[in-house]
Amino acid sequence: MIMTGAQAIIESLKREHVQVVFGYPGGSVLTLYDEVYKQKFPHILTGHEQGAVHAADGYARATGKPGVCFATSGPGVCNMVTGIATANMDSIPLVVISGQVATQYIGRDSFQEADISGITTPITKNNYLVKNVRDLPRVLKEAFYIATTGRPGPVLVDVAKDVFDATLDYEYPETVQMRGYSGKYTGQVYDLDKAVDALERAERPVLLTGGGVILSNTAESLRQIVQHTQVPVVTTLMGKGAVSDEYCGHLGMVGMHGSYAANMAVTQCDLLIAVGARFDDRVTGDVENFAPNAQIVHFDIDKVEINKIVHADISVNGDLQWSLPLCEKKLADSPVDFAKRFAPWRQEVLAMQAAHPFATRSLPEAVSPETLYKEVNRRTDEDTIVVTDVGQHQMWAAQFCTIRKPRHFISSGGLGTMGYGLPAAMGAKIGCPDKQVVLYTGDGSIMMNCQEFATIHKYGVDVKVIVVHNNVLGMVNQWQRMFYGGHCSQSVIGDNPDLTNISKAMGVPGYTVRDPKALDAALDTFFATKGPALLDVFIPEDENVYPMVPGGKRLDEMELGGDTQ
Repeated sequence: MIMTGAQAIIESLKREHVQVVFGYPGGSVLTLYDEVYKQKFPHILTGHEQGAVHAADGYARATGKPGVCFATSGPGVCNMVTGIATANMDSIPLVVISGQVATQYIGRDSFQEADISGITTPITKNNYLVKNVRDLPRVLKEAFYIATTGRPGPVLVDVAKDVFDATLDYEYPETVQMRGYSGKYTGQVYDLDKAVDALERAERPVLLTGGGVILSNTAESLRQIVQHTQVPVVTTLMGKGAVSDEYCGHLGMVGMHGSYAANMAVTQCDLLIAVGARFDDRVTGDVENFAPNAQIVHFDIDKVEINKIVHADISVNGDLQWSLPLCEKKLADSPVDFAKRFAPWRQEVLAMQAAHPFATRSLPEAVSPETLYKEVNRRTDEDTIVVTDVGQHQMWAAQFCTIRKPRHFISSGGLGTMGYGLPAAMGAKIGCPDKQVVLYTGDGSIMMNCQEFATIHKYGVDVKVIVVHNNVLGMVNQWQRMFYGGHCSQSVIGDNPDLTNISKAMGVPGYTVRDPKALDAALDTFFATKGPALLDVFIPEDENVYPMVPGGKRLDEMELGGDTQ
């Protein structure tokens, strides 16, 4: 079938069952956008290219399908670099299709030329520069395959402007054949047997769930293992939702702002089983003294992560889709009564949890973050998708939001990208239109991509946006107050414009709460509003997130704060 390069791209997206593209047009992609127009291909025009890539990211996290976005050359796709790095750090499948200057102008510092392949090499799983139209079908097939198999990640396809207009005899490959990459990773059964044996011998085990469980769609197998063994569970930020927060042995998030019980359980356990987690520094604290009494078992698809930060006594290197169902079967066949064996340890860690729950201050004149999150929990159900920006509000969401299912907690973990929340929430809602989407953001984060209020209004994307408003860059300000002698350098933003006026100017109604007595009524009105809405909730500017493990300290060296902060 003879078609142009632009037609080939749209046809390839259809073959990959892509339902929507997020993007922003420009000179080098005009032919591609003309084809979008002709074929009426579903496209969301965001207010900024960064909004497009974050929206594609949120779509991918919520649906499990690859997110797709378009950008023009030079400044267009360069505006996506932060979003590509965000997806890369959290292993999110994206296919970014960008325009490049025409082939004969490449390398001449032409108008709107940037070497985006070179720029993004460190932050993509793979990337391509397409200068021959005949390569397009193969490259696109490979791009989607690479993005979604193995350890997922973003793939960039940069297409020279003249390639969009050139013609080819189109045939889309049915399979992918790449030297050195299969996308399938099956490990060694004897490694898995060692892990099962270690659990059979343990007295004080802890299971650490990471984002890999969610990305691999293996949460159900893990939940069966947890239910059978009754092992205490802690989670990374990315792993929240892999095991329901309502599981009676769930101790919460571990690490810098993890729970007292989670951090102490990891410190005191004799076996730590990490599944799909990469031992980020925010999880480990002082890595030399992380889980000092434990034998460590590490399940991970990426061999690079094994022993990179924490030494694993037993490593099960392979796809969790292979290892977890097999582990589930082996544990079911084990003669050990795990629940009975671990009962004393469970009682011990649950007592810790009861003695030191997550908490924020209760002040009569101000809204407590704890109260805010718990009141929102009461008004949402188990299918609600919670999205966050980055900062204090993000940690409170991880602490107080009850998440029962995978892909229902969406947050920038590895890169910690402020401005991620609003476009990601938009992408999540577009991907899951039947689910309620609630965004928690801060008065600093929301300003970074607030132009997307106009987008959610234009397309009628029903995202409920809650701003946890403290007039400061919360986490930066907390660190400055605690560790920099109270020098709040450039972290006080009390002169921000009225956020409800900003949202209203873009078509999204907004409400403000300052008095804690008005919170209930405001939340009722907010959630009853048809379509997108904003609720700007003011909290004390000196509210801290606790517990907190100061940088470089052991997990058991937490500052607990609470009402004594």
